[in-house]
Amino acid sequence: MTAAIRVLSVDDHPLMRQGIAAVLRTAPDMTLIGEAENGLVAVERHRVLQPDVTLMDLQMPVMDGIGAIAAIRRESPHARFVVLTMYKGDVQAKAALQTGASAYLLKSMVMLELIETIRSVHSGQRRIPAEIAIELAEHAGDEPLSPREIEVLKLVAKGTSNKLIASDLHISEETVKVHMKHIMEKLAARDRTHAVTIAVKRGFIDL
Repeated sequence: MTAAIRVLSVDDHPLMRQGIAAVLRTAPDMTLIGEAENGLVAVERHRVLQPDVTLMDLQMPVMDGIGAIAAIRRESPHARFVVLTMYKGDVQAKAALQTGASAYLLKSMVMLELIETIRSVHSGQRRIPAEIAIELAEHAGDEPLSPREIEVLKLVAKGTSNKLIASDLHISEETVKVHMKHIMEKLAARDRTHAVTIAVKRGFIDL
């Protein structure tokens, strides 16, 4: 008999981990060997358990999923990951895939597609939902926002004025205006509100 696929589940929501455990119990060829509630614990559990496939949430306290994937791959370069997330944005999907994830699965798809996705990743394949692939292709040539532009946009999303943004970031108000000009050009946004809406949808910022 072929050995069961050993799976580590990482998510900060207990109910989500319970749901994943229930789905895995329906697959005779895989077994849940451990769970973690944040990225830092995931790194420690992965080191000890050495799973075949790790299911990784992106938004978590202490250490997020991208950070955890990067840390684990520094120790285990061939580790395999399936990202499970609520976010359809191309920015987070691109970051996850570039960091080392083999699959990107929306949590709404878990019941129907998780088992086959784990099997695919375990066999060395990559798996990306069509709607995510379309988003990635659509924005493949886009210039990304810089870390400073993201900082500015996060403050704009909170309703902060240019004057206060300048004060918070220790830059001039004119520099804030230049950043906003670049942000709106890169996102093809009509105004500040539209820029925030696009940035949230694509995954640059999280409200």
